[in-house]
Amino acid sequence: MQFRKITIIGVGLLGGSIGLAARKNRVAKEIAGFVRSQKNISDCEKFGATDFATTDLLAAVSNSDLIILCTPLAQMLPLAKQFLPALKRDAIVTDVGSVKAGVVRELESFVQKSGAHFVGSHPMAGAEKTGVAAARENLFKNAVCVLTPTKKSSAAAVRKLEQFWKSLGARVLKLAAAQHDLLVSRSSHLPHVVATTLANLVLNPANPKTQAQLCATGFRDTTRIASGSPEMWRDIALANRKNISRSVDAFVAELKKFQSALKSGEANALEKIFATAKSRRDNWCAKGGSTSSE
Repeated sequence: MQFRKITIIGVGLLGGSIGLAARKNRVAKEIAGFVRSQKNISDCEKFGATDFATTDLLAAVSNSDLIILCTPLAQMLPLAKQFLPALKRDAIVTDVGSVKAGVVRELESFVQKSGAHFVGSHPMAGAEKTGVAAARENLFKNAVCVLTPTKKSSAAAVRKLEQFWKSLGARVLKLAAAQHDLLVSRSSHLPHVVATTLANLVLNPANPKTQAQLCATGFRDTTRIASGSPEMWRDIALANRKNISRSVDAFVAELKKFQSALKSGEANALEKIFATAKSRRDNWCAKGGSTSSE
């Protein structure tokens, strides 16, 4: 039993999955959840994601050894300011945000001044569905979880947090927050932008009605993540806008190469583009690829 009490702030897909995995692996004696409504409390009880859930933030955080922020990015700092009076000395605060530099910058010193520790986390796992009903206890199995410690981080807190994620089945990778944000802008954020744009373009009501009828498995698979939370992805896009903008520019440049070969009817060039993509993806899959569904 690593922690006496952990608190999950925002018990949705990720928060609920953390709760289920922590209970299964007996990581904590008690798992508390902070939610926004009575219905959310009922859902937590129904799906077993927490031992108890409450709309009282201070009660949820009181005497907790580990607090995990599982809310949209823009809500994290305001909530941290609210629960500060209940924060236990030497408690560990982390998050599951998809962008790290801003969160670390805002929360690290703020939390440390209270005598606690903040270390950023990003489990590379998720789904297009939202809510605790979509949570599952094996969501983090074999998924990469990035930790973003800084020079100010407590080594003991980092070790405990690393062990926590490993106990949920994740593989831990440590990166600087800025490097993390650059890399995920390409591998996680850009795919969502592409899926969103494709869904908006192809499923535009201005298109003939038969257009949607011709969207089969390829379209469904490619646009799956476009069904994710608009609020969450709005915050991600704004928080990592510089990196995402550069990634979009790079993607547009690749599209233009394809368009140029297409317009000029260069069969060899087109085949090479398709062959290169196939080879790179096949090699990535052969090496294990990623089990993340984010």
